Amino acid sequence: MSQYGVDYLQRLRAAVEKFEGAFNAWMDTQVESDHMSSRGLLPTVWTKEGQDPSTVQRLELDVAEAAGLAASAVAVTGAYIAIAGLGAIDPISNWSFMSSPKAPIAPRDIRTTTANVKGRLDAMVADAESRTDADLPAFAPAQFHPVVWAGASAHWTTHQYRVAVREAAEGLTVHWKERLSRSDVDDTVFWQQTLSPGAPEPGKPKLVWPGSTDDKTVKSMRGGLEPLAKALNALATGLNLTVRNVTTHTRSELSEQEAMERLAAYSYLARLLDQCELTAGPVDDVQE
Repeated sequence: MSQYGVDYLQRLRAAVEKFEGAFNAWMDTQVESDHMSSRGLLPTVWTKEGQDPSTVQRLELDVAEAAGLAASAVAVTGAYIAIAGLGAIDPISNWSFMSSPKAPIAPRDIRTTTANVKGRLDAMVADAESRTDADLPAFAPAQFHPVVWAGASAHWTTHQYRVAVREAAEGLTVHWKERLSRSDVDDTVFWQQTLSPGAPEPGKPKLVWPGSTDDKTVKSMRGGLEPLAKALNALATGLNLTVRNVTTHTRSELSEQEAMERLAAYSYLARLLDQCELTAGPVDDVQE
């Protein structure tokens, strides 16, 4: 189901329709070509002879403004197109590329993407309305920890759930590796070292759960359970082994429910890590 509300999706569709109208009005002033005709060297549109320059400029600005309003439509629906040498691009936001030499997109790309986006938005509206009609409790993946959702979002909207989980898992590890300057170690070993007990070594800072090292996860039981710091190490290492590695090294697709559960686990881990204190070891003496 869509994590976006019906009102938002409908407004986004209206913005895409406005872009479509502005684009078609501007195209009436343009000569339309394609990649075969331009042979990959020329623009795929150029102004027709006899057009009033001020009118063309006004219509062009209308397209630019409408593209800005519809800027998130391709990201929300995942309707990117693949261009050799450029990768996945958003044709609506990059419509002006058509006027450039060696134009990577043509008017047909804009029209087909616009139609595709409208169809996907209609499907997402239907999903969102179905969720409302069923009176299900609201649950938005976008409310997961920002680092986790940033890695997952682009793939989640295209229903690539395994890839979304993999990118979220790797994104969280990369986030902390960069903060701790630890690009010198593999992921699982990174978590084992970073969350291990004891003082940090030079060049190997650690994340330490705040408070006494004797704090237990449950104090009311006889003797308590494992210290939370030790449990956090096991959680991070276990998720890396059972989720990140599996989604990276297999091609077995996940259902939306399965992916949601895995993202939730990573979101919880990310919030625990945010509460940790960073400790660094002594700096090695530099020999003169």
